[in-house]
Amino acid sequence: MNKKGVLVVLSGFSGSGKGTVVKELVEKYSDDYCLSISATTRSPRNGEQHGREYFFLTNNEFESMIEGDELIEYAKYVSNYYGTPKKYVKEQLEKGYNVILEIEMQGALKVKEQLKDTLMIFLVPPNFVELKDRLINRQTEDMDTINKRLDRSVEETEYIDKYDHFVINNQVEACVKEVNDIIMNEKNKRAFIEKYIKDFKNDYKEFKKGEN
Repeated sequence: MNKKGVLVVLSGFSGSGKGTVVKELVEKYSDDYCLSISATTRSPRNGEQHGREYFFLTNNEFESMIEGDELIEYAKYVSNYYGTPKKYVKEQLEKGYNVILEIEMQGALKVKEQLKDTLMIFLVPPNFVELKDRLINRQTEDMDTINKRLDRSVEETEYIDKYDHFVINNQVEACVKEVNDIIMNEKNKRAFIEKYIKDFKNDYKEFKKGEN
């Protein structure tokens, strides 16, 4: 694995199946992907380990990272910080892994602002009725909460065009393949361009030597 990896942001409506798609993608193509590990100030839950589920930090440690511009993006939820460390992501990309950030739209756009070559993918269900049915069939929330999620999904459609790719999750296996194809094509394209530019400049240097 010698081609530099691609930083991928995967977003989607609540109920679009993005969590399932990311899980299947990382399991099926484990040699090519890794999930970004977030930093947080919340306490570890039973079974969680530092550096596996999260990097567990104190408030002071996290705020030092903010001041040192060491986070790609961060936010505060229910008095706890959550963020994406730059160092970990860059290390994995240099190793050739494609790093997946499964984050909501606001965080995704912050990432794109900081790292312009981030590949942005937005996952959607086939239609509104399917989304509604999926949320209801999960049986994890009451209708009031579901309706709020559906209202939010309509608001989020205004930002879909800011993403590089739009993928319909009609069937998980086919969706995983399409997402993987998009990412690997981007990785190969970047590697080809990088090699072409390097070779072109080397040939130019040789040409200039011949003139002297």
